[in-house]
Amino acid sequence: MRVLVTGGGGFLGGALVKRILNFGYSVSALGRREISNLPSSAEAIQCDLKDKHATVSACKGMDAVFHVAAIPGVWGDSKDFFDSNVEGTRNILEGCLQAGVKKLIFTSSPSVVCHNKDMENADETTPYPAKYLCDYPLTKAIAEREVLAANNKNGLRTVSLRPHLIWGPGDPHLVPRIIDRARKGRLARVGKGANKVDMTYIDNAVEAHILAFKRLGDGAAVAGQAYFISDDEPVNLWDWIDNLLARLDMPPVKRNISFRAANAIGTTLEIIFRALGIKSEPPMTRFVASQLATSHYFNISKAKRDFDYKPVVNQEEGLNRLIEVMRCGS
Repeated sequence: MRVLVTGGGGFLGGALVKRILNFGYSVSALGRREISNLPSSAEAIQCDLKDKHATVSACKGMDAVFHVAAIPGVWGDSKDFFDSNVEGTRNILEGCLQAGVKKLIFTSSPSVVCHNKDMENADETTPYPAKYLCDYPLTKAIAEREVLAANNKNGLRTVSLRPHLIWGPGDPHLVPRIIDRARKGRLARVGKGANKVDMTYIDNAVEAHILAFKRLGDGAAVAGQAYFISDDEPVNLWDWIDNLLARLDMPPVKRNISFRAANAIGTTLEIIFRALGIKSEPPMTRFVASQLATSHYFNISKAKRDFDYKPVVNQEEGLNRLIEVMRCGS
């Protein structure tokens, strides 16, 4: 079997490449830049998803595609988000349909259904919101809808997975961002500090993708469906952050700001940064304020039912592994 992994040089994509190679499959890893530390048995394809011809060509001869690549973030040029996350996905879809690819596993995000209020035990019946606070969830939602709509076209079967806050050793975004802000004294508890969130350890995110891939086929329950994925252990966000900092011999979060104040600051900063054409991310945005102050954890019963998903690493073991790697690297 030949498999293509877009974003094969990234955190999740790279882990998927290694896992799929263990099955003895032929794996190609696609990335915008040269991929470092790629296993020698995998093929590297340097290609921007915005390049339609190159993207379509990369799908030729593939039996399955894991479409992990995306531009993440809460700030940036709208066109960049749209070109990569929407047009890039359309190019992948066209490539799959032209090449007769049988399986497309799309990495989405729970933020596609974020309503900027508490989401407690939310399931896949949660509708897409009418408005989004930033371009990442908007463009991922457009892409997810089109991926799911392509199910059954030309023999293609599609599925969308929504892992929440992927973390673990090698994470380039979540934990480094927390540590950096803590060291700079810019980390403040937003809201009452009682909000619970889901997280997804990297091994669990990979496991979900592999299980969905294996079940995806003619008549499969997973075909054309979206699934929330997590560690199935919602945590108090601020207790988790304080515990992480304590394990790294750093002081706990001491500053506090109300959700209302953070939202107002975020609104003002967004207006100023856009008016002045400032490219860097504002210290606070409306989306970040919402994510830091509200609960967002999800019911993963559908994934358990349709492809027998269950976490392979629990929160405590995951944190132990993370701290060990961080201490060795410090």
